[in-house]
Amino acid sequence: MKIELLAIGDKMPTWVATGFNEYARRLPADTTLQLKQVRAVTRGKNSSIPKIIAEEEKRLRSVMPNSAHIVALDVNGKQLSTPQLSEQLSIWRELGKPIALIVGGADGLSPNLLNQTTQSWSLSRLTLPHYLVRVIVAEQIYRAWSILNGHPYHRA
Repeated sequence: MKIELLAIGDKMPTWVATGFNEYARRLPADTTLQLKQVRAVTRGKNSSIPKIIAEEEKRLRSVMPNSAHIVALDVNGKQLSTPQLSEQLSIWRELGKPIALIVGGADGLSPNLLNQTTQSWSLSRLTLPHYLVRVIVAEQIYRAWSILNGHPYHRA
C-alpha cells in the first residue's frame, strides 16, 4: 500500500522531517508513507483568500497520484480512535490504490476539493500546527500498522 501525505508548506523545521521520517522508515516495504510538500502561496497585506485557496488546490492536485483514494485532513472530518484508524488502514489496503492524505494551507482546503474527497479525517477538534500534523499522521499510521500486525509498539 502506498500512502502519500500531500501538505501545503515546504519550509518546515528540521525536527518535522526527522519525526516524519522516523515513523515512515519503520513501516515495511509493502506499506510506504511519503511526504510531498507543496509550496504555499505567498500572502500579502491585501491578498485574496479565495484566490490563495484556489491556487493551493491546483498545486495539491498537481502532485496527487492518479486514481488515488483521497482523504482530506480537516477539522470537520470524522474523528477516529487509534483502533478505528487501524481498521481504516486495513480497508485502505484492500482498495488496491494509492491513498492521498491532503493537508491544506493556513486558510484550509478549498470547498471544491473537500467536496471531491472520498473521506474526511479530523485528528482533533483543536487547531494543530500544520507541521505538527505531519508527524502525528506518520506516527498514527505506524501505530495503526502495528495494531494490524500484532507488533508490540501499540500497548494500549
